Amino acid sequence: MAYKHDYDKILTRLTHILSKLNDGESLSVKELSLEFGTSERTIQRDFNERLISFPIYQEGKKWKMQKGFRIEKSTSIEDAVVLDIMEGLIDGSSGAFSDKAKKLLSKIKNNEYNPIYTKLDLEDISDKLLEIQQLESAIKNKNHISCSYSFDSFSKVIDLKPLKIANYEGFWYLIALDSRNDVLKKYYLKNITSINTLQETFTTDEKLDTLLDNALSIWFDKDKKPFEVKLLIGADIAKYFKRKPISKTQTIESIFEDGSMEIIIKITHEMEIIPLVKYWIPHVRVKEPTWIKEIIDSDLKVYLS
Repeated sequence: MAYKHDYDKILTRLTHILSKLNDGESLSVKELSLEFGTSERTIQRDFNERLISFPIYQEGKKWKMQKGFRIEKSTSIEDAVVLDIMEGLIDGSSGAFSDKAKKLLSKIKNNEYNPIYTKLDLEDISDKLLEIQQLESAIKNKNHISCSYSFDSFSKVIDLKPLKIANYEGFWYLIALDSRNDVLKKYYLKNITSINTLQETFTTDEKLDTLLDNALSIWFDKDKKPFEVKLLIGADIAKYFKRKPISKTQTIESIFEDGSMEIIIKITHEMEIIPLVKYWIPHVRVKEPTWIKEIIDSDLKVYLS
C-alpha cells in the first residue's frame, strides 16, 4: 500500500515526464530511471499504465508525444471559453486535485483572470489519482482487476470487471461486474485499494452501455427492465427542465396553456426519481405509475405527522 509521500513522489515524476514530452523531447526509459532514481520497470509502468490516457507512443526505445496533440497555448476564442468553463468547474471543487488541475490548465491558458465561476460540489479524490489511472487503463482495455475493498468493519479481496468511474451527487464510484457471477455492483471509490490489473479480458454488450449512459443515480438496476415515469412539472419551474433535461431519455409529452408540462423519462429503480421529486415539491408530481406516487405520498404523511 502506497503512502501519501509515495503518491506525491509519483505524481511529481509523472508531471515532469509529461512536461518533457510536451516540450518535444524523446524520452528513454533507462535515462529516466537514472534521473528519478527508480527502476526501469517502474518507468515502463508509468508509460504503459499511468500515462495511457495521454497521446504518447513508443518509437524504438524512445517515448514521444504525438505532435498533433501537443498541449499548445490557446489562441482560439472558442477554446479560451471552453478552458474558462473547465477552470470554473475546478475552482468549484476543492483539495489537492483542484490545485494540480489548475497548474495543468495554466500551461494551456494565456490569461490569468477567469470571469466564469461554477460551483461543482465534488468529493476530493486527489489521494486516489493513481488508482484512478489504473482503473482507467483496465476499463479502456477491458481487463479484469483484483483489489481490496473496505466494508464497514472488514476488508476483502474481490475480482471485478470494471466498467465505469462515475460521480453521483458529488460522490465517486466504480461501476463493475462481479467476475464470479456478472452481477452489476457499485463500489465507493475511496474504499478501493491494492489494485492489480489481470491479463484476462472481458466484453460488454450495448444494452449495458446504454443502461450506464442513461442512469439518473447510483440506484439504477441492471436486472430490471426500464419503465416510464410521467411527471407533471409546474409552470414556475418548467423552464429549468427545458434548459437541462434530467435524463437523456426525457421527452416532453404535453405543454399546457398555463406553462406547466408533462414529461416522460425511463428509469430502472424508483429511487432514481423519488429523491428528485421530493426535492422539487410542490412543483413536481408523479402522474404515472401510481405506485411511485403512493410511496411519495406515504413518506410525506410520515414526515408531516
